[in-house]
Amino acid sequence: MSTTVRTYQEIKIAIEFKNFTLGVVGLGYVGLPLVHEFVENNISVIGFDISEDKVSKLKKGISYIQDISNDQIKSCNATGKFTATTDFSELAHVDVVSICVPTPLRKTKDPDMSYIASAVNSISEYLQPGQLIILESTTYPGTTEELLQPIFEKKGFTIGENLYLAFSPERVDPGNASFSTKNTPKVVGGVTPNCTELACLTYNHAIDQTIPVSSPRTAELVKLYENTFRSVNIAMANEMALIANKLNIDVWEMINAAATKPFGFMPFYPGPGLGGHCIPIDPSYLSWKMKSLNYDARFIALAEQINTSMPNYVVKKIGIALNSIKKAINGSNILILGIAYKPNINDVRESPALDIIKQLTKFGANISYNDDFIPTVSVTKEITMSSINLSHLNYNDFDCVVIVTNHGYYDIEKIVSNSHLIVDTRNATKGISQETIFKI
Repeated sequence: MSTTVRTYQEIKIAIEFKNFTLGVVGLGYVGLPLVHEFVENNISVIGFDISEDKVSKLKKGISYIQDISNDQIKSCNATGKFTATTDFSELAHVDVVSICVPTPLRKTKDPDMSYIASAVNSISEYLQPGQLIILESTTYPGTTEELLQPIFEKKGFTIGENLYLAFSPERVDPGNASFSTKNTPKVVGGVTPNCTELACLTYNHAIDQTIPVSSPRTAELVKLYENTFRSVNIAMANEMALIANKLNIDVWEMINAAATKPFGFMPFYPGPGLGGHCIPIDPSYLSWKMKSLNYDARFIALAEQINTSMPNYVVKKIGIALNSIKKAINGSNILILGIAYKPNINDVRESPALDIIKQLTKFGANISYNDDFIPTVSVTKEITMSSINLSHLNYNDFDCVVIVTNHGYYDIEKIVSNSHLIVDTRNATKGISQETIFKI
């Protein structure tokens, strides 16, 4: 990209005719699929990451993201349109920058903005007139205008005139075979109408549909609302599981019957707790922001309380199951099936399985686990475990088998017929009636 100042119309035309280079900062589960979609559409992309290991793997055609294959990375490399680097000075040579860095929570439940701040500081060093900066990282409403915009303006730029700034939340659902980066609509909110238009034009090359909104704050709240909606409704389903248990009712039968109503109802299902980067974390961003405005987001707090209590409930259910055969958790051999936070993916972030294992270990149980997607896992700083092979496993060697994540490769009928006890947190044993099966 030239350092010559370009007019808005010149930038717009460059983007419309694919005469631009995209820089993607952060080559994780959000950034890498984005890279692939743009390169597939014949747009030059420079990928930036602080990890030498990731960059090295990409240059060799190796993917570390489940949703992107090695062949897809090799294809990107073969086009000559993709370069991965740790050299952030290359940001001076891109026209559009997409920020796709992590946004975790601190132990205090406050947003950890360090990754965004680091990325923005790197970008600000190499800002060029006419660049479009898009933040995709999930964050609290106001981040784009309150954190990014002042940094860029201190560099002498005017947003909407010679620098363009927008927010477009990532909506990646790892392992989803139906919805990918390409066919998931892209919400876009720019600081000015020009910013919104340029961002939409950019995404239109790689995403099937863009949804413009009036501001970055609206776009930021869209993402938080989507996942807060899921968190609250899952909490409702989890509380219904607790209520149904007290009433001696099968919660799964009840929900499936309710789901036959063709209007006014959407089924959500209980489970061992929330996992992944989004649903357990995003509502806390909104709750934190509202506290700064002297507002208590009570639904969010209650949903978190219920959802985070589910691993405790599962452990209690395991204790009840073992008690039925006159055993205690202490000294029992327990097999955990599935520790990824959802089926058929290799992601263990915030997985409730880890909390279940920690508690059972604390109570003196001997824990083994199987998860072909997660060969090894660090449960705590002191406890690292490896997945056991099911090929020649004797399920009867375990006092209790706990289905935490119902991966597709599990032979449920075989597991049930060869186990002393089953605690099923996912209704994986649906249709199998047996006294040795305990459901949440």
